Amino acid sequence: MTAVLDCVVIGGGPAGLTAATYLGRFRRNVLVIDKGWSRAKWITLSHNLPGFPDGISGVDLLARMREQARRYGATLEHGTIETLYRANDGVFLAKMGQNTILARTVILAAGVVENNPPVAHVAEAVKDGLIRTCPICDGFESIGKRIGVLGNGEHAAAEALFIRTFSSQVSLLLPTGEIALSPETRAALAAARVEILQVAVGSVAMETNGVTAVAVGDGVTHRFDLVYSAFGIVPQTMLAIAVGATVDAANRLFVDGHQETSIPGLFAAGDLVRGLNQIAVADGEAAIAATAIHNRLSKILAQPEPSTAGLSSSRA
Repeated sequence: MTAVLDCVVIGGGPAGLTAATYLGRFRRNVLVIDKGWSRAKWITLSHNLPGFPDGISGVDLLARMREQARRYGATLEHGTIETLYRANDGVFLAKMGQNTILARTVILAAGVVENNPPVAHVAEAVKDGLIRTCPICDGFESIGKRIGVLGNGEHAAAEALFIRTFSSQVSLLLPTGEIALSPETRAALAAARVEILQVAVGSVAMETNGVTAVAVGDGVTHRFDLVYSAFGIVPQTMLAIAVGATVDAANRLFVDGHQETSIPGLFAAGDLVRGLNQIAVADGEAAIAATAIHNRLSKILAQPEPSTAGLSSSRA
């Protein structure tokens, strides 16, 4: 008979790995299923993550978090959960290929998928810092630079207004035909002195020292030090929706104060819960969810006493 895990964590980004570390340290049987790609990999160097004043790359951060989760007993496997089902007895059945995983609880931490801008060589441009996706994360590093915000309608306009606190040279780049801005938004952009430019998407090009875009109206080439992409994201909530969990208009999951969704035993943490999309927030939500799960499950634990040799005794 297949053993029933205390928890299966779906997603191996910062939220999922934080949850795994907490549950491992609670001496729970926890399995992380990771498809092998986290949005955190896009981070060239993060300077706003507490504890890393000199910055840390997303790749390095994930490697450290995986090592930490494994050190405390979590099992990490590469794969994709294709279906999730909650049986009448409350046990979850997660299907991964030919395998069925049974777990008393689930933490969904699959994150979001970025809608990439329709420009060539996006990955290289992100790596070089020419295309950016998170002004909350790195707006500080954009202070005083010529910034373009390329995206759709109201969402992109809101991002341009947010970025305005970092630079006086901000332009909103709307793809040809994208003019769905309310009078209120246009007035706010004008008050903030944010220029609105209609551009042909194909004209946005990466160069050695910046980004260029050609305005449709007069054919003038505008140059920017960097461009923020503002085409939105897609929360990876499909498994939860299939189980019947409640989502908002943006398909983000509703959770209670313990990060539990509307489905008992199904928890969620990270970017698919709220729109801030910050590692620090994801870590905190994962800690809340893991602790709630530990408190819910039986306190009688039939695992052998772990060896603490080589482990730090300092408090987290």
